[in-house]
Amino acid sequence: MPAEELSYVILTPYSMRKSRTGGIISRLISRTGLDLVAGRMFAPSDELVRRYAETIVTEREPRYRATQELIREYVLRNFSRNVDGQRPRVLMLVFRGAEAIEKIRQVVGHIVHERTSGETVRDTFGDYITDQAGKVTYFEPGVLASFEAKAIASDLKLWAEFSDRDGGILDRVISFAPGAQVEKTLVLIKPDNFKFPNLRPGGVIEVFSRTGLSIVGFKVHRMSVAEAEEFYGPVLPVLEEKLGSGKGRSAWEDIVEFMSGGRPSATEGDSREAPGSEKCIALVYQGEDAVRKIRDVLGPTDPSKAPPGSIRKEFGQSIMVNAAHASDSAENAQREMGILHVEENNFKPLIESFYERQ
Repeated sequence: MPAEELSYVILTPYSMRKSRTGGIISRLISRTGLDLVAGRMFAPSDELVRRYAETIVTEREPRYRATQELIREYVLRNFSRNVDGQRPRVLMLVFRGAEAIEKIRQVVGHIVHERTSGETVRDTFGDYITDQAGKVTYFEPGVLASFEAKAIASDLKLWAEFSDRDGGILDRVISFAPGAQVEKTLVLIKPDNFKFPNLRPGGVIEVFSRTGLSIVGFKVHRMSVAEAEEFYGPVLPVLEEKLGSGKGRSAWEDIVEFMSGGRPSATEGDSREAPGSEKCIALVYQGEDAVRKIRDVLGPTDPSKAPPGSIRKEFGQSIMVNAAHASDSAENAQREMGILHVEENNFKPLIESFYERQ
């Protein structure tokens, strides 16, 4: 059986500004079948940009080397230059699995001007436009990746080195008009979207892009039983009042188990604090009136009552298995982000642990 590999994809500042995040993630998960094991938002410093740019040109084949040279210049020009009052935001995604490097290469693709199909991520989300003389007049790679094991290890270690200083929740990178009522809110892409590699996680994010809000935080998270108990603690008395003490608590434990993989009544000791078996993605959105905008697009808890076009109508199955969670107030968003430690850097230890075993 082939050994597991790590591979990465970086969504460019342009892809982030144009809210292409969901579409790109859909392609990467569904077409590779790989496990998305980490993600982190970065506002790269000049030092990180310079050091990363130095690693990009590796190809010997002239056509692909020329493209890499364009990518190097693109990174130097676009990863640290403010656009419309925004510092560049990039999203680093890390995938793990057998033959991960080759699978990412096939789905991401090279970007060359002869290709105009939608076969790869770069065919769809990138642009390579030349004039009649063959001079490049517009270049946008859409995503960045490396396709050689040593280069990937070097790149991941570099970004891990800067992941505390340049990464995390980027709540100071976007400028707003004076007096704007700016909020941050939490979204959880729930475990029902990760039962097998499919379009759903990215599809949910794609629908949220209709809000016009900006993603400023991203974390792949496995909720512990203790976290799920605290997170859904306010739901317990509501269910007990509605269903009675016994049935209400059982229904509440169903929710905790759905989110973490364990029932509180059957989980003891240190295992209560351990990461659970169920995966979710935690996203932090920022913008004016963010809480309301996100919840409007999400739809009501019961998918059967959700309006057409809402996330829960499109992706939900039941009151519990309903695709996503969104905070119902700015105050609760802060509470929930604290419970899940959304600011926590689980990107760096994953990279360090993987390469220590090599």
